[in-house]
Amino acid sequence: MTRKAASIALLLLVFATHPAPGQGGDRPPAPGAQGSSNIHIVAHVLLGGWLRTADLDIEQEISRPYAYVAIDEEASPRGGAGIPTGIDIITLKEPTRARVIYSWRIDQPELHTGLGSLNPMHLKSHGRYFLTGAFQFRPGGPDAELGAIVWDVTRLPDTTTIKEGARITGIPGGFHESFSYKHSSGRALLFGTSLRGPAYVFDIDKVVLAGSKGADGLVGRIPLPEGTEAPIVVPGFTGYHDFYVGYDPASHQDRFYGAGAQGYYIYDITDLSAPRLLTSITGVAGVPFGHTFTPDPTGRYVVAETEHQYQPLRIFDLKPGLDGQVKSISRPIGAWTADWKHLSHNHEVRWPYVFVAALEDGFHVFNMMDPTNPYSVGYYDTYDGPNGKNSAGVLGAVFNGAWGVDVRNADGLIVISDFTTGFWAFKMDGFDGWNGHQWGMPNISSAQDWDDGPEGAPKPQKVSATAAPHTPRSL
Repeated sequence: MTRKAASIALLLLVFATHPAPGQGGDRPPAPGAQGSSNIHIVAHVLLGGWLRTADLDIEQEISRPYAYVAIDEEASPRGGAGIPTGIDIITLKEPTRARVIYSWRIDQPELHTGLGSLNPMHLKSHGRYFLTGAFQFRPGGPDAELGAIVWDVTRLPDTTTIKEGARITGIPGGFHESFSYKHSSGRALLFGTSLRGPAYVFDIDKVVLAGSKGADGLVGRIPLPEGTEAPIVVPGFTGYHDFYVGYDPASHQDRFYGAGAQGYYIYDITDLSAPRLLTSITGVAGVPFGHTFTPDPTGRYVVAETEHQYQPLRIFDLKPGLDGQVKSISRPIGAWTADWKHLSHNHEVRWPYVFVAALEDGFHVFNMMDPTNPYSVGYYDTYDGPNGKNSAGVLGAVFNGAWGVDVRNADGLIVISDFTTGFWAFKMDGFDGWNGHQWGMPNISSAQDWDDGPEGAPKPQKVSATAAPHTPRSL
């Protein structure tokens, strides 16, 4: 099949995926049709209005019912300069009465410009719980090289005990995204990207030990393949945008799935000092760069997003690349979209379901049991504003609505962050939790087992919390 024929086939596949019932394209949903009958609102918390909410993260232990939400510094109709940016902590102890119990905001907000707080993550190490926040501020003001702040949140719900434990600085441009992972070595790791150059890997114990010099906790870098160039539509984008890290029981490898300039890249990072490229997805028609990239529990099929209007989520089969049959994969085997005129954003895979923060289309769920023929199974439109009126320059006019999504595996609670309408929690009929074994799959997802490590990995030797920090040559 020629590339032109493959492109036509993909377009036909996308156009054949109709909006979910009740969704009227750029028209608001009919009364009573804002969501499908199998999706139920558990909680809704407003967090400040127009373009104020960024990504979110939820703890997996039922005994710690906390969600963390980034409050960003996007421009608003009233003028965004000086709007305080930070992180809110929401308690879900009584899920139907969710509420903010703690808010942190950056000092001197009037001097800070840029996106601000973008992405919270939580980690656990040696019995202590940590919250991290990724930040991006523009040059010319304070904290232009602040990547992340780390707080100790072990004693929640007592918010008086929350304390800043460390800062990762010296990162030009800050961190646009981050990801927390329990490595097979036993280390609790934080990955970060500035959109330029490699992804950075930090050992959270060493970061906290170093305090204000948290960057001394750097233990690895994940490069892009040599020769990778910035896409024309985003000239400064020379690194990774986002990533997922997971263990592969079949190969006994820790694997990094990075979305970045020109496509998507899979590395073996079992040895953090020597990342090894396994395969890649490049040269895909209509994909100048990768945005979000998530595998299924087997690591064979991946869901990939590129962030500009009219783009579907594409599904790729990595087997030809992992088996060495091809150097790089360039053709998807399936695609899904909530509405072809819009764009889906971040997503979480709990096979066979994929939970999607679909920007102006709100929260959606599709089934990828047959990766060549995914289909919608539920939705709720979290965004009440007008569609097609939210410009992000050359990337399109659809940047509002549902930004982030996470799933609590223990009970199936689904949480969404919406740019404008804030925090949402949902339940879906028939989805009361997720364990891969129930589906005949490895029990692998973005949810980490902080106590025992990745399933199937050999038990590591105990890692000292007081080891001397690794000092990087240069960030």
